[in-house]
Amino acid sequence: MILRNRIRTPDGTVIESWHRHDYVTHEDANGKTYMVDGGHDYLRRSAHGDEEDLSLVADTDDHGFCRQHFLWGTYGKDGKQPFRRVALADMSTEHIKAVLRTQTHLSFEVRRLFENELLYRERDW
Repeated sequence: MILRNRIRTPDGTVIESWHRHDYVTHEDANGKTYMVDGGHDYLRRSAHGDEEDLSLVADTDDHGFCRQHFLWGTYGKDGKQPFRRVALADMSTEHIKAVLRTQTHLSFEVRRLFENELLYRERDW
């Protein structure tokens, strides 16, 4: 599973794609344009060869690693807080259940990751 889809350009800028078709670009100090795309679904990026790949890919069976590195965007419980990203491990159980109940667009892999987190908490691994 793709946990983080990101690169660092030669000028040090990190760009990250968070979801499918999230095409993110950056014009670097060297004049080249860099991009990442695909979020958690696929890895697509520019091919200049001087960028650093910072992506994290893990087997979903390594749940301990996945839960620490998979980030979810949230506006808080009431939807009025500033946007922030939180690790799956730091989300409340109620929040995870609400995501599974309301976010029908989740890919199979992301849905499975959330479901595995609930099992992880029940079993207290």
